[in-house]
Amino acid sequence: MPELPEVETTVRGLSEVLMGEKIIDVKVRRASLRRPIPSDIQERLIGSTIISLSRRAKYGIIVNDRDDALIFHLGMSGRWKINPENFEKHDHFVLQTKNNFIVSLYDPRRFGSLDLVKKNQLLEWSYFRNLGPEPLTGNFNPEYLQKKLFSSSAPIKKILLDQKVVAGIGNIYACEALHQAKIHPQRPSKNLNFDEITSLVFSIKNILQKAIAEGGSTLKDYARPNGELGYFSTKFKVYGKEGEQCECGHTIERYTLGGRSTFLCSSCQK
Repeated sequence: MPELPEVETTVRGLSEVLMGEKIIDVKVRRASLRRPIPSDIQERLIGSTIISLSRRAKYGIIVNDRDDALIFHLGMSGRWKINPENFEKHDHFVLQTKNNFIVSLYDPRRFGSLDLVKKNQLLEWSYFRNLGPEPLTGNFNPEYLQKKLFSSSAPIKKILLDQKVVAGIGNIYACEALHQAKIHPQRPSKNLNFDEITSLVFSIKNILQKAIAEGGSTLKDYARPNGELGYFSTKFKVYGKEGEQCECGHTIERYTLGGRSTFLCSSCQK
């Protein structure tokens, strides 16, 4: 599933062609993805001008001058395409601008979503209301995370995947950040000391920033809006590397934690 770096990269790519553009046509080629596409989406978008594009957690947000916010989630296999040569079966939503830019939302598995919310209601939207801070902001800091971990005996990796604690981190980047911080994914959260928490916060920010710089991670379906792949997957230290050798010389292991594959080096990570 695309995580924070992939969505951030997608938003930046869309911004290059959509910012300030007037929408002249909207085509809904499938009535629903994970949820039904709003029935009034054409009425609310056509004729409006896009004034901002941003990201919250794993969601992208496109706001027009009518204060409507189009919120997209890429699900398991979704991606936006810019000026596709032709429309494929799984191009489910198409938007065209006055300057003849065309973007389509391609989602073969249909686990993505499109929603419309008024801009002034974004903070209280059901999927945003209880989200934790963005990991790349100052609100996510060692002091904040220490308070969240203080009384929890849950494995630290499980806490990092809790969107109420920190927004946007998924399985890939949790594994990579924990490896960089040399913390075992199964460590009870309350057992981490402040130095370890500080190291973990730094590692999370560092890994996410590097991933964004590389355009995210392409494992199977993900690609940037311009069609380029995300190359951070070539920099993975543990994710997907079961049986391979860690930089320390130890063999990388995989096990299941909370229903998710977890990759680690038990020699490096304590």
